Amino acid sequence: MLQKHGDKLGKCQSQQATTYKIKQLKAKNVITIISPEQFKTIPWKNGKGVTTELAISDGGTLEKFDWRLSIANVVENGVFSDFSGYLRNLVLIEGEGIELEHDKEKRDKLSSILSFATFDGACKTVGTLSNGPIKDLNIMADVEKYKVRVGTYLLQQTVELNECDLCFVFALSGKSQLSSICLTVESTNSKEIVFDEKNLLKISSVKPESMSVSGEQLIVIHLDKID
Repeated sequence: MLQKHGDKLGKCQSQQATTYKIKQLKAKNVITIISPEQFKTIPWKNGKGVTTELAISDGGTLEKFDWRLSIANVVENGVFSDFSGYLRNLVLIEGEGIELEHDKEKRDKLSSILSFATFDGACKTVGTLSNGPIKDLNIMADVEKYKVRVGTYLLQQTVELNECDLCFVFALSGKSQLSSICLTVESTNSKEIVFDEKNLLKISSVKPESMSVSGEQLIVIHLDKID
């Protein structure tokens, strides 16, 4: 499979992600907005293209990481890279669709925006485009270290964030808003954080019923450490 780098997703820049300080006794939340300028261009593991890396676990590399979020432009049919030991979630974010065949047995057909497939990274997965190039968001996690829950929300709505060790929110369209009844941003005294489309929101240590996000075409990812 060949991949082209998207126009808005440039190589890694010197800009820093925006991290918010929170007023709350004993708070462990760290809320960060990662803009496209901080995304990185990384070669595919099989050497046949590149991917846009949005975020990766501390110390992670192409060969070894706990979790990773990336975006790919798929422009031709082909075999996916081998990621044995990882669970993959692949979300269609642009284009008319792709069919995934895993080990010549199971098939997943992604035909609408925000449809997604969950599959073992060890499978021999072959992607067949439905009608031209597509773009996908790929979430991978080490099966021995993290459990992953992915939810996608096409229409404008408010989504309650579940308790987790780490949460990511990515919006395809429009501005989105993070709200909390128990947190206050020190710089503005606001209980809300607004972020732009195609920016990645990262939140650590989400507590039950403490936060929600409002927007449209949302992808919400919860990661939980395995003890």
